[in-house]
Amino acid sequence: MKLSSTALLALAISSVTATAYAETQSQDFTPVTVNEKSAQGAATGFVEGSTVSGTTRNWYANEQLKRGGKFTYRKDGVATPTDRRINWVQGTIVNYTSGFTQGTVGVSTEVAAYNAVALERDRKSLASNNGGAPGSRPGAGNNRTLTTEGGDAQGQWSKLGLANVKFRVSNTTLTAGRQNFSTPIVDNIGNRPLPSSFEGVSLHSEELNNLSFDAGSFDRVSPRTEESLSKFRTEYSANGAETDRVSIVGLNYQPLKSLKTSLYASKVEDFWNQYYFGATHELGDSQLLSLTTGLNYYKTVDTGKKEMGEIDNNTYSLSFGLTHQAHSLTFSYQKINGDEYFDYLHETNGIYLANSLLSDFNGPNEQSFQIAYGLNMAEYGVPGLKFNIYQARGWGIDGTHYTGTAYDVKNMDGEHHYEYGIGASYAVQSGPLKATTVRATYTAHRASENQSDGSINEFRLVTTVPFNIL
Repeated sequence: MKLSSTALLALAISSVTATAYAETQSQDFTPVTVNEKSAQGAATGFVEGSTVSGTTRNWYANEQLKRGGKFTYRKDGVATPTDRRINWVQGTIVNYTSGFTQGTVGVSTEVAAYNAVALERDRKSLASNNGGAPGSRPGAGNNRTLTTEGGDAQGQWSKLGLANVKFRVSNTTLTAGRQNFSTPIVDNIGNRPLPSSFEGVSLHSEELNNLSFDAGSFDRVSPRTEESLSKFRTEYSANGAETDRVSIVGLNYQPLKSLKTSLYASKVEDFWNQYYFGATHELGDSQLLSLTTGLNYYKTVDTGKKEMGEIDNNTYSLSFGLTHQAHSLTFSYQKINGDEYFDYLHETNGIYLANSLLSDFNGPNEQSFQIAYGLNMAEYGVPGLKFNIYQARGWGIDGTHYTGTAYDVKNMDGEHHYEYGIGASYAVQSGPLKATTVRATYTAHRASENQSDGSINEFRLVTTVPFNIL
C-alpha cells in the first residue's frame, strides 16, 4: 500500500477542506509571558503535603508464534522448542511523596516500592525468545517475567522503583536520584506489570507561560523486569554495546492555542546524538468534524567512539486524525531514511512515531502506512468504554547497503510485513474503584522471511487498580 507524496498532500488538503466549515478550535496566538504564579509559593509543608498512593496491575499476555517461529525452554537440561509463551504477573506500586518545605527553596522527596508476583510459573509457559517475537532481542530471555538462569520463575521480587530528592525554586524543580522522566527521547515505559525508571539528575522549568524546559542526565536505568540497575543499551543493537551516560535537553512551546510543539536534543555517549521535533495541531469542532495533524521527526548521527557504527538517519511520521462525535479515523505514514534501524534506548519509550505498534515499523529504509478507527461510547451513554481497531503495513525494508556491524540487517532485501489489532478498554467512572481500567487487546503480526519481528499472535488482558492510603 505505497502512498506517494502527492497522495499524502491530497489527503491533507481534503482533510483541511472538510473541517474548514466546522471551525471552532481557537487559532489565536499565545504569547510567552512570565508565569506570575509560583508553585513554591503555594507549598504546604513537607509533612502536610505528603501522600501515599499506588496502583496494582494484573498483567496477562498469551503469545503464539506462527510460520515456524519458536520460543525455547529447558526440559531436562535440553533446549526444547514451543510456539507459545504465557506470562501472568501481578505488579504493585506503593508511592510516598512528601510535600515541599516552605520558603524560597522547597525540598521534597519521593520513594516508591515496586513488587511483582509471578502468577504463571510453569517453565514451558515462560519460554525465552529465540529471535522470533516482536520487541525481544534475539537470544534474550523472558522479558516479561523475572526468571532464573535455568528459566524458572522468581516467585516474587521487590525493589525501590523510585527514590529521589527534589529542590524547587518558584516553578523550577531539580530532581536527583531514581525517577520518572518523560520526553520524546528518554521516556519511562509502562507497558509491563511495572514501569522502568532512571537514575540521574533532571530539571523541569515552567517559569514562562506556554514555554517549558526540560533537561536530564542519566547513567543507569531500572528495567521493567529486573531487580538491579543496568547501563543503557539500544533496543535493536546486535553487538550488546552499553553507554555510560545519556544527556538530554529540550523545550515545549505552544505558539497557538491549537498548536503544540516540542524540540529536543540528546547525547548518548559514544553512540549517537539524536534530535527530535514534534508538532500537533487541532482544527475544527469534534461535534461536527475536527482534524488533528501530528508530525514527529528524529535525526540521529553517530558520535564519539561510534559504538553503534556510522549512523546518519532521518526518520519521520505524519498523521491525520478525523473526529466526528464518538468516531475517529486516523491515517499515518512513516518513513525511515537510513541503512540501519531507527533505533532508540532499551527500557525507554523514546519512539514517538505514529506507527510504533507491536512492531515499530523501523527497519532500514522502511515505509509504512496505518489506518486506525476508534469509538468512544461516552457519546452513546457509556462513559469510559472505548474500542479501537487498526491495520498497518510496512514495505521496502532494505539493509543491503549497511556497512557496519552493530545491526543485523544486511540480509534484509525488499522485506515487508503487516499488523492488525483490535482492543477494548473501560475506565470505572465512580465509586470505590473509580479510575480502575480494564483493557483487552488482540494483535496479529505477519512478516516476510528476513523481517526481524517475525509472525505472532498476541492477546493481552490488563487490569489496573489505583488506590490511596494517605
